[in-house]
Amino acid sequence: MMGKINNIFYILVGITILASCATVKETTDTKDLSYLYNTLRNPIHPRYQIYNASEDLSELTIKFFTNDLFFTEANPEGIPKAELIIIYRLYDMSQGRVSVDTGFFSINVRKEQGNRQYTYTIPMRASAGSKYEAELVIRDLIRRTRIQTHLPFDKTSDLSMNNFKVRGHFNKIELFNPVLRSNEFINLLYRYPMDSLFIMFFEPDDASPIPPSMLMPERSLDTEPEEIVTLAYSDTLPLMFPNRGIYLCTTDTNRLEGYTFFNFGQEFPGMSEPETMIDPLIYLTNENEIEEMKKSDRVKVALDEFWLEITGNIERSRELIRIYFNRVLYANYFFTSHKEGWRTDRGMIYIIYGPPDKVYKTPGGERWGYLKKQVKRGWGIRYKVEDEYLYFSFRQRENPFTTNDYTLLRSESVTSYWDEAIRAWRSGIVFRLDNPTGI
Repeated sequence: MMGKINNIFYILVGITILASCATVKETTDTKDLSYLYNTLRNPIHPRYQIYNASEDLSELTIKFFTNDLFFTEANPEGIPKAELIIIYRLYDMSQGRVSVDTGFFSINVRKEQGNRQYTYTIPMRASAGSKYEAELVIRDLIRRTRIQTHLPFDKTSDLSMNNFKVRGHFNKIELFNPVLRSNEFINLLYRYPMDSLFIMFFEPDDASPIPPSMLMPERSLDTEPEEIVTLAYSDTLPLMFPNRGIYLCTTDTNRLEGYTFFNFGQEFPGMSEPETMIDPLIYLTNENEIEEMKKSDRVKVALDEFWLEITGNIERSRELIRIYFNRVLYANYFFTSHKEGWRTDRGMIYIIYGPPDKVYKTPGGERWGYLKKQVKRGWGIRYKVEDEYLYFSFRQRENPFTTNDYTLLRSESVTSYWDEAIRAWRSGIVFRLDNPTGI
């Protein structure tokens, strides 16, 4: 078991309706959460962490980045402040989404020189034995904007990921992202007493999703670890995971539960090296062309030629590359699960179709809508223009490593326009259903 240990771990014990008629008014869709995946519409991008502090109490910690907040001196004190309101409603999902707690918090964030982030912790009354969902609304009072999100957490098991905290080994700052870099040292804190820490290593999942137009059985998860390492535990034990892969930390090797870390390489979530920029092109080409580029003696030249063949000129190639890999970046940011975000079903749709125009969340799922060409309905001068959408539905999948794994629901009755989208990209056009002429 320990034969490959040095190759896998380096652990020192020392991540409108647009109306054309006056009789139709513009409406606001309050259930639409598409701004969550559109950086142009959402100025605030907090990080969240839920920790089960006791049998009856869980703590929601929110981290705000300084650059996301809007500070103004237009207040009685005359000092830079951001004004936020945080509202949460807690649902017991084990009883059929029953509301069990609510909270309202007004926060004045005073700007501190050199401070890049601000964290706030909110207590929630949540009894052991159930799974929960926290529905969170954050209002920016100065910019008059709001964001809403849904945060699941589990109090049915002593090995729930919500019974762990992670902090930097040297700076002792709490970490909100399970994706680590190869040289990043962390401490893992567990709520209960523990003598031994078991670390299960799983090979990275490099499979890419199939196009939405294809009906194939869902791929199963690989839940057989390649290696298991046993360590004497302490909450000051410095851990570092240098190789790409999945690392499940647990107290019981007979249960696939615990806290999972991911290493997706040094460039993640961005991409700048030609060797790593080839794989995401799988949505625009085939495996043979991908392999030819990888085997080229001049990988960068092969990659440049791929885009030049599509567009016919350098400037347009640069623009297409910028758009495509920006979407890869944000797919990694929003949709990373046990694999890079661009390799997921939601990542695939996001990269090819762009940020969705509508997003509806339900317990255990999401529904995305993309605006089609507007359709006129009615007779003569009495007509109205209606919006129609192409919808994709995603189901949340049980995954021992993450709560962010969603799979596309494929159906023969759904028209995806996938072939048209790929033809547009291969012709040098950024595909949109409502604007087929592209960029």
